[in-house]
Order: sequence, then structure tokens, then C-alpha cells
Amino acid sequence: MQKFIITITEENDELIQDSAIECYLLTSSLSKKFMSDFAKKAARAQKLVLVQGENAPALSKELGLDGFVLDVSHAEKIKAEYEKAKKAAGSDKVSGLIVRNRRHEAMIASECEPDFIIFQAWKEGLEHTRELVSWYSELFLIQSAILCEEGVDFENLNADIVILNDKSYKIFVAKKQRLD
Repeated sequence: MQKFIITITEENDELIQDSAIECYLLTSSLSKKFMSDFAKKAARAQKLVLVQGENAPALSKELGLDGFVLDVSHAEKIKAEYEKAKKAAGSDKVSGLIVRNRRHEAMIASECEPDFIIFQAWKEGLEHTRELVSWYSELFLIQSAILCEEGVDFENLNADIVILNDKSYKIFVAKKQRLD
């Protein structure tokens, strides 16, 4: 079964106690106080907290978060961007890299040895993403994650991790409970 990373976009910590969630992704636009408080509550619940967005690696270090997600989908020098981020965050941090849905870029990002590679899934082009993730999962040991557009059927994607926003996750849980 796929694991979930839930993106927290608003100052709300109600999902910390959800046993199905092991990791949260905070957006760097949230207040530092909220991020710090959220991380402490998540640590008590034995869950990971990552940050994404502007200055995410430095924020990860400053706030004592578990790691960061870096969007390298528009970077010309992925390795250099990643090395800079790891230096800012510290080598002990969990890291994920968002790539464009291209094989070559996924290979270059994997050479950096992050903890996971993130592919983006849209309703249009979903079949391409499905093929790419299957190919990647067969060749690489680094975990694959899917960052889903709302409404994408992620259950049929061969990814280890699914990244959903908090609202999409609540909708998914409600639908699943109805089906069960």
C-alpha cells in the first residue's frame, strides 16, 4: 500500500493524530511559529515533518524539521542545486526532489541520492506518468512519489508515496470510508 505525505497549506494541526499519515509537508509560506509548533507535536506523535518552498533547506535546519522537498524541475544544474540545498539543511535531513516527468531528469536527480524522487501527476497526461513511474520503480532503488493534481486516480500508479494536500486527503478518506 502506498504511504502518504500530506501537504499542510493552512495553519491547522488536526491531521497530526491520523494514524495513516507518517509524514507532513509544510509550505514555507506558513509562519515559522506554526511550523515549529507543528513539528514539535508531530515529533511527539513520531511523525516526520518536511518543508517545501522558498528557502526550504535553510528553514528545515533553522526550525529543526526532518527535511525538505526541493523543486528542481526548472533547474539547469540539478546536482549543484541539490548539493547547495543539502549544505544549507545539513546532511542528516530527509530530502525529496521534484522533477519534470522526463526519464533523463529522473536519472540525474537519482544520482544525487535523495530519499525520494517526486513526479507530478495531472489528469491530462496521466498515462505518461503511469509509464514513467513504472519504468523508474523497476530501475531505481530510490523511492518514487507522486504529487497529485486534485482528482487524479493515484491508487493505480506504481509509486511508493502519494503527496496530497490536506483537503484532497480528507476527501479520499471520506470516499474510502463510504466504500468500506
